[in-house]
Amino acid sequence: MAKESMKAREVKRANLVARYAEKRAALKKIVNTSDDPQEAYEAARKLQALPKNACPVRLHNRCKLSGRPKGYMRQFGISRIDFREMASAGLIPGVKKASW
Repeated sequence: MAKESMKAREVKRANLVARYAEKRAALKKIVNTSDDPQEAYEAARKLQALPKNACPVRLHNRCKLSGRPKGYMRQFGISRIDFREMASAGLIPGVKKASW
């Protein structure tokens, strides 16, 4: 089980990413498409001045139940361990144990 502080940190990062998404996209567009090198330089400086955690690359998927960062199943939003327990208990509709 992940510490509550780790879960809270991921939520905080997700909120920061959402808050700065538009500003970040506008600055990146200026950097990539500007013909004026001075304007592109200023946009790059402003982009670097944004908080580190506002970058979407720093987000990490975590299990909604246990907070486990590894073995995450994107389709269900939970870790492989919780998925197996829930599937065996019949709590996930449409999923059953394979047998052949």
